[in-house]
Amino acid sequence: MDDLRFKIDAFRPDTIPMARLAEYMAGLAALLGNEKSVHFLRLDPGSIEIVHRVDLEDRPKVEDRLASLRLGNAPADAVKAHHLIDNMLANDNATGVLTSGQDLVVIAFTGGKRPKSLDYGTFSQPGSFDGIPIKVGGLGELVPIHLQEIGPALFVHNCVATRAIARDVAKYLFQSPIRAHGEGRWKREANDGWTLKRFVITSFEPLDDAPLESVVARLRDIDGNGWRDVTRPLKVLRDIRGEEITP
Repeated sequence: MDDLRFKIDAFRPDTIPMARLAEYMAGLAALLGNEKSVHFLRLDPGSIEIVHRVDLEDRPKVEDRLASLRLGNAPADAVKAHHLIDNMLANDNATGVLTSGQDLVVIAFTGGKRPKSLDYGTFSQPGSFDGIPIKVGGLGELVPIHLQEIGPALFVHNCVATRAIARDVAKYLFQSPIRAHGEGRWKREANDGWTLKRFVITSFEPLDDAPLESVVARLRDIDGNGWRDVTRPLKVLRDIRGEEITP
């Protein structure tokens, strides 16, 4: 695998907002996975071209991950990242393509050119999110709260809550994960993915951030639950969640 290039046709390096560029790079990192082995090199002139390189020892893992996207059997976090990038391109009225070598197309994003689907509007549904609070604050009666997912993708959920709940959540800022419960407003996108438009936290609970080893050890002390026979608990948990695991 040669250097990879992610091309966006609607911007140039001097016209894309810095915050939007950072969002594309975060989505691209989540798409490729193996975050410690993928490195940003430069922006090339012309249309936006984010040039990046994968460490030699991890290139087979990235190639397999991208191949699974083309075949339709990719891990859940890779599919989620693909939908995220395609939705950003659609919102920017742009298309994108991930290439390797001599402009060999690896993944194409239809973005703004994908067929228009029926607008179903938004739907309200109760739900829960796990994450570490990374931002709490605002001037309104409903206070913005940003929860960063625990895991390699590092997706951030933008939520709101009353001032009383926000004050309690702030105690865990940058420290412990929480499980937030509430109601979200979801919009169905043209690629059949769902975008969260708003999530109102109505309650939350702190999560135990003890190391996995100690949690599994406690589970194994309970008779008859089967964990004593599990030799690779991390793999079992990631298989359940549909995540990719590094050998």
